[in-house]
Amino acid sequence: MAIARQVLCLSAFLSLPHARSQPLRYSVAEEGESGSVVGNVAEDAGLAPAQLSSRRARLASEDGRQHFRLERGTGRLLVAERLDREELCGQAATCTLPFEVVLANPLQFLRVEVTVEDINDHAPVFPEEQVTFKILERSDQGSRFPLEGARDLDVGSNSIQTYSISPENEYFSVSFGNHSHDEMYVELFLEKLLDREEQAEIGFSLIAMDGGSPPRSGTIEIHIVVLDVNDNSPVFTQKVYFGKVLENAPEGSVVLSVVATDLDAGPNGDISYQFSQALSQSDSTFLIDHMSGEIKLTKPLDFEAAQKYELSVRATDGGGLSAICKVLVEVVDVNDNAPELVVSTFSSPLPENALPGTVIALFNVKDRDSGANGKISCALEDQLSFSLRPAYKNYYELVTVSTLDREETAQYILSVTAADMGSPPLTTTQTFTVDISDVNDNAPVFNQTSYTMYVRENNVPTVLVGTVSAADADTGSNAKVTYSLLPAHPTEQPPCSCISVNSENGDVFVLRPLDYEQVKQIEVLVSASDAGSPALGSKVTVRLVVVDENDNVPLVLYPSQDSSPPFSELVPMSAEAGYLVTKVVAVDADSGQNSWLSYHLLRATDPGLFVVGAQSGEVRLRRPVTERDAAKQKLIVLVRDNGQPPLSATASLSALLLHDFSDVRITHSSLAVEDEGDSLTMYLIISLVFVSLLFLVSMGAFVVHKACKRNELKGGHVLYGAGNLQSGLADAAATGTLPHPYCYEISLTTGSGNSEFKFLKPILPSLPPQHCTTGVVTDDQQDFSCGPITLEDVAPAHPGMHSVEQFNSLSFK
Repeated sequence: MAIARQVLCLSAFLSLPHARSQPLRYSVAEEGESGSVVGNVAEDAGLAPAQLSSRRARLASEDGRQHFRLERGTGRLLVAERLDREELCGQAATCTLPFEVVLANPLQFLRVEVTVEDINDHAPVFPEEQVTFKILERSDQGSRFPLEGARDLDVGSNSIQTYSISPENEYFSVSFGNHSHDEMYVELFLEKLLDREEQAEIGFSLIAMDGGSPPRSGTIEIHIVVLDVNDNSPVFTQKVYFGKVLENAPEGSVVLSVVATDLDAGPNGDISYQFSQALSQSDSTFLIDHMSGEIKLTKPLDFEAAQKYELSVRATDGGGLSAICKVLVEVVDVNDNAPELVVSTFSSPLPENALPGTVIALFNVKDRDSGANGKISCALEDQLSFSLRPAYKNYYELVTVSTLDREETAQYILSVTAADMGSPPLTTTQTFTVDISDVNDNAPVFNQTSYTMYVRENNVPTVLVGTVSAADADTGSNAKVTYSLLPAHPTEQPPCSCISVNSENGDVFVLRPLDYEQVKQIEVLVSASDAGSPALGSKVTVRLVVVDENDNVPLVLYPSQDSSPPFSELVPMSAEAGYLVTKVVAVDADSGQNSWLSYHLLRATDPGLFVVGAQSGEVRLRRPVTERDAAKQKLIVLVRDNGQPPLSATASLSALLLHDFSDVRITHSSLAVEDEGDSLTMYLIISLVFVSLLFLVSMGAFVVHKACKRNELKGGHVLYGAGNLQSGLADAAATGTLPHPYCYEISLTTGSGNSEFKFLKPILPSLPPQHCTTGVVTDDQQDFSCGPITLEDVAPAHPGMHSVEQFNSLSFK
């Protein structure tokens, strides 16, 4: 029955994609230990590790070799054996090992490509330990003598990067580079004319260095014999020779001939050919005729083992001069491999009520030949109930095409034939024996492993935010899916009342407006159940993400806008440009760019005196303070967020410009509230007229008041004599110039608090309290007497506050 369930699970997902559109790509360094972790297939493919075991995940490769293994429990892809990049891919620039991860229940293919990264595990190797050059002493300066370069099985930066001579000499240097065919050449460059009578032989080492870390090197000994005569080297008719040969060509077949010519005559013009010693299997596969230059086969070829060969041929004349050419031999494939049919899954027995399209077997076919010889077609013998269906690449499914009846036929014997397109074609036949049994059903399956839906805060009620969808492979009432909400965790209360799901179509609604500042996301479970008996169901997580809207204005924390009177900052008159007056601090309850705040100077008594940092909110002096600047400066700072549309708030603050914190002289006019009215001429004229009228009325009232006081004094209504007062004050009281004596206390702060003058306490504490008036002077109360007041004899009223005695020559005019 377990096998039957798997068969129906496979049929349930025939409508789903069999493979990912993009392969999973990993990389691993060669020579890694067996068991090294390559990557996590389950995580990268969006599968739970438990699914790998339940769906019998396995690896399948085209060549059948298992370089890697899959841990079903964790989903990790591990190295199964030591990987040798040079053995797997040779000198290819990239080495990629492709394979598929095959999942059942339902059938799914995951294409995986693992790139084997090269490491510097091979040192450059010259084909010979020593090379002898016989060079004419009359060789021209600048002559070049080709060398067979070193071979390094590594690629990229780990391959050979440079050549050098050790020890250096005055006659030769080494020259190297790449030809048009990306072939590196190495030549000895004659820097100075040779003189056999001076030095008949020269010896040095040629060192090849790769670019690995740490670098590796190879060395060859160069022996130079200086000759007298031969002054022409052999020259090949081609730099590179190309040849093709069938893989079934017999031994002794001629592949091609290389030809070199030498302008010299006699023995110096006689040319012999030989292979340069190379580190490859081509040494024993080919043979060259020393006199004719014909290259022949020495053993059969196999296209599947090697598709091309690279040979180096040296032509040497009788005087010892030589030239090297490259020979590229391409092996042409012939149809010598029959197709292979490998069964991946096979289910038997099969339920008799299996729907048409039920997968019975999954198999793949492959052919080691290439081109048309490697193209395969599959055919099923004439059967009315079954057919073959391509699944993915070279995978095929054996499926049902009609309803089965076990009472009619209890067993089917099916034959599948795979044939290639070679001439003549080769075939392979596989037989499947299928037994028929009874029934099974399927549970609904969501089309996603989880859902994420988005709704903007302050949404309208009952807004549609998305839809969940589950499919059931059954038919009739067993395929009818009903949706419902469940708590995200079994121990939680019933699901959130603000979310609802339509039981018929899976539409998800938000029933009431949401506030991003209160809840940022909600997670619930949606259950899909069919109408079978017993009912089968599945669950999926739905995550509702609330998207923030710009619905909160910035809140100014400092300076406080609720204080009365408003904050005032003290700024010395000696302050220079850049002086930090204060810092506006604000926050925004929104998130993201809706909470990014910027600060701007909206209004100021003197806009050119201050500047506000757009990001920091720091209020600094734009220029030095001058005597012409008003003593009290009012500023309004605009705080604006980055929402769309932006919201803003304002912060009001004031600054007092003082000469010295220890010598405060603040006049009545400097503390007056500055009028922020319009500057139009008409309003100025109206203001002047009103002030003039008010002054005339005040003077009239003052004269009347003085006259009444004088009459009262003449009538004998003086309450206190001059003897009870201090001499100076008694005289003033008698003449009526100081009717209300006061003690003035000044409280100054250096922070962002108030800097106000408080006029407290009677100056004569011995007087009865009903005749000593206590006043508090603010910006709105500025009715000072016209005469100067001296307070040298008054002590401070409160500890920690500066009395008038601590200030020099404090006067109010």
